[in-house]
Amino acid sequence: MIELRLGFLASHSGTNMQAIIDSVKSGYFKAQLCAVISNNSQSGALERARKEGIPAFHISEKTHPGKVSEQIIDIFDRYKVNTIVLAGYMKKLEPFVIEHFSGRVLNIHPALLPKFGGEGMYGINVHKAVIEAREKVSGATVHLVNADYDKGRILMQMEVDVLPNDTPESLAERVLHIEHKLYPEVLKKISLGDIIIP
Repeated sequence: MIELRLGFLASHSGTNMQAIIDSVKSGYFKAQLCAVISNNSQSGALERARKEGIPAFHISEKTHPGKVSEQIIDIFDRYKVNTIVLAGYMKKLEPFVIEHFSGRVLNIHPALLPKFGGEGMYGINVHKAVIEAREKVSGATVHLVNADYDKGRILMQMEVDVLPNDTPESLAERVLHIEHKLYPEVLKKISLGDIIIP
């Protein structure tokens, strides 16, 4: 059994983070919920963290000009984080942050990578692209983060059908639903040693 000490980076509502918190609280898998950092002072993620009693921090170019990466490292080191979970974090991490945490940085992407990844491919843009490409299947991917957008090692994927009458919004809703299952599942497998990460 690997002790996961999770640090979250989130920019918006934090629903994936909440799904992970709920999974830990219910005993689905074991982890310490150490700290949450958001670059958005008004994010739902910070609100959720405070409600759950998890240390929560707003760190952005406004609060720490030119020092955001150093602050992320300082805070996560202070709380002994060994695995970073990106939960809708809209900033690219600098390579030295990823290296500092031994490559143990996870992200979830709302498509089946390697398709529909890369710069600009986030949120509703992804689902628009999937529908425009007339894909029959979409889904979500949990992958390790490296220096290139959405190019890190794929850990696990889950699929949903793309329906003939889907809009980007309706597809987004169904993909988000499976994201909330997939992220905790991957973390559980890591904690049990069924998925090996650095």
